[in-house]
Amino acid sequence: MSKKVTDRVEFTKDMMDYTILAPNMLDIHFRLLINIFGQYGYKTELLQNDGRTVVDEGLKYVHNDTCYPALLVIGQLIDALNTGKYDPDKTALMITQSGGGCRASNYIHLLRKALKKAGYPQIPVISLNLSGLEKNSGFKIRLSMALKMLSAVIYGDLIMLLKNQVEPYEVNEGDAKRLTQKWIDDISADLKKGRGYSFFEIKKTLPKITKTFAEIPVKDIKKTKVGVVGEIYVKYSPLANNHLEEFLFSQDCEVMVPGLLGFINFKVDNRLEDIKLYGGNPFKKIAMRIAMWYLAKIEKNLNDAAAAYGKFTVPAPYAHIKEKCTKIIGAGCKMGEGWLLTAEMMELIESGYGNIVCAQPFGCLPNHIVGKGMIRKLKEMYPQSNIVPIDYDPGATRVNQENRIRLMLAVAKENAATAEK
Repeated sequence: MSKKVTDRVEFTKDMMDYTILAPNMLDIHFRLLINIFGQYGYKTELLQNDGRTVVDEGLKYVHNDTCYPALLVIGQLIDALNTGKYDPDKTALMITQSGGGCRASNYIHLLRKALKKAGYPQIPVISLNLSGLEKNSGFKIRLSMALKMLSAVIYGDLIMLLKNQVEPYEVNEGDAKRLTQKWIDDISADLKKGRGYSFFEIKKTLPKITKTFAEIPVKDIKKTKVGVVGEIYVKYSPLANNHLEEFLFSQDCEVMVPGLLGFINFKVDNRLEDIKLYGGNPFKKIAMRIAMWYLAKIEKNLNDAAAAYGKFTVPAPYAHIKEKCTKIIGAGCKMGEGWLLTAEMMELIESGYGNIVCAQPFGCLPNHIVGKGMIRKLKEMYPQSNIVPIDYDPGATRVNQENRIRLMLAVAKENAATAEK
């Protein structure tokens, strides 16, 4: 009897020799994660294919009314398979599932349909999730792996924060990038030896990272400070935002991108909000409270490390930005990035990054509500803010996007000149 279209190909224990392809999003974080998977016997490769061919492949297999991130992720994976570099009978794909109300939880089903249409029905797709949405006998997240993955997020957030504040000012071009790679290698080596992922080891390592970035020689010059927010994939992925950070860097800007730990806090906190609004399992409530407590402790370690040498802008704690933001938008507004996106804009403005690019992917309704939909309110609260929503979709041209950003930067320079008078 033939399989139904809805049946999935499971990644089993006898597939451990398969090459697992993963779409890229956060380069620093994901390189650490890929190395962690390798420690557990999973031969994982982070895809770097880019450009219009990825978009075109996505358009072939994903309806153009579906959100742009889904189109890109699926397009990147199938484009990689079409290169002939990978044996379809020895290849698996990996994709994350958040488990929330966003359509991102359904990317995996769209991907499986696309694989059948593209002629790769035999390729298994691994769901990377902590919500029990799907399980594979050949891929399991053990406790040690989960703790190492969390440490990768924390290390990645700090390295990204410091690199972005050093690179625009460095005396010797490439210092920040070289130091970033060194830390990725050193952290990966420690994790492979079973070190560096406990609470106290992380606490000890974070200030060392800050010290090395603080020692990079920098120029005493002024740059336009720009914050980047938006739907999580388009905010972080160079493929999705047309290499936004590189473009801003070329325009003589310093870029601040909120870290991934805030989003993890948000997702865990949402479970508590659900229980508060609708009731629920008291044991789950206790578990989520413990998780929030632990994340807050980790977050404090990260922020203390960033502040250690007095040279860097330090992110505000999650509890603080939630308290501030939920005075103007309810905590129950949590689809997609929810109120957190608005909160990130508020925090960026208050931290001196009032020039903000809000990355709006086509088809992301929550993002348009909590992003573009809140700009007027934020302008009333912060008259000095300078926010530009930029649409990212298959039909949007890079030239048009960059011209709109250039206009925002021109306004930023005018505001800075006026403030100096």
